[in-house]
Amino acid sequence: MSTPEQSPLGQSTVYADRYDPSLLFPIPRAGKRAEIGVGDTLPFHGVDIWNAYELSWLDARGKPVVAMAEFRVPATSPSIIESKSFKLYLNGFAQERVSDVDTLTATLKRDLSQAAGSGIEVRLSDVSTTAHTLADLDGHLLDDQSIDIDHYGPPEAGFLQIDVGATTIEEAVVSHLLRSNCPVTGQPDWGSVQIAYRGAPIDHAGLLRYLVSFRNHNEFHEQCVERIYVDVMARCSPEQLSVYARYTRRGGLDINPFRSSTALNPANSRSARQ
Repeated sequence: MSTPEQSPLGQSTVYADRYDPSLLFPIPRAGKRAEIGVGDTLPFHGVDIWNAYELSWLDARGKPVVAMAEFRVPATSPSIIESKSFKLYLNGFAQERVSDVDTLTATLKRDLSQAAGSGIEVRLSDVSTTAHTLADLDGHLLDDQSIDIDHYGPPEAGFLQIDVGATTIEEAVVSHLLRSNCPVTGQPDWGSVQIAYRGAPIDHAGLLRYLVSFRNHNEFHEQCVERIYVDVMARCSPEQLSVYARYTRRGGLDINPFRSSTALNPANSRSARQ
């Protein structure tokens, strides 16, 4: 079975500049999902949105072309793709001649879908366009609270509290204090997260303490968001819930997981931190 320790992550790597789909390294989702009680029937809908800012190839006459790319990986895919292997794969097009954008798009879709085990949406855009609008996550900011925090891991769902007798509300809250760590290298992953729900009011101080408790936690982006979703649903029992994290980029890639109790198609607006 593919494990993070077997991947290119954290190892010295020769950066290939020719096309090589074997560089892609899938990691099954099932193991980490089992840890949070998620089995084959998923309790959420969702997608992982990847943005690539360093995609380049040669046209049929050998002139370099650059583009931005958006990839949407469904949460139902059996595997995630390890991010360094994704970067190495994309870099492999640097000295590869490709006849046209449609050919490249089809190649990316085929290879990435095969690695993830499910169909992946691929969209390329010209870097001179405004394909990625700049907009921060919408919602009430949790970070301005004056509270004491002394727990930074492991994630503590016990911080999550609701006002049981209160009237049902609809609310979106945002924090820019989400940090977790790569499970192989220990390098920090920085992100902003939006939690939108309908239900009994969630205590803001407890919610912020809970999010900060990921600070020394080792898990991939997608796994952290699923853990947040499952913990909030289990502890707070909202009627509706969505969790959307926008992580800062590394190696020309950012990863933005979205999980929701309803089938939604989230916007891909780049935050100021990205």
